Amino acid sequence: MSIHYNCRHCGVNIGSIDRMSVHSEELGFHQLSDEERLDMINYQENGEIHVKSICEDCQEALDRNPHYHENQTFIQ
Repeated sequence: MSIHYNCRHCGVNIGSIDRMSVHSEELGFHQLSDEERLDMINYQENGEIHVKSICEDCQEALDRNPHYHENQTFIQ
């Protein structure tokens, strides 16, 4: 099973975890609401999990430009 983290804004690959078994509590998924889970986590048929997160560059851009939070994507 692989878990892939990608930035929700620019799509860059943040990182991956390749382990046979991992608990959602180890990843912090248990702290998400049902709505957040549906928005952020995508389970593939092949067993892979894709998680939408935010990369450092996009976080810095959001910190500098708070009005970007209004947009789903702000990278042109």
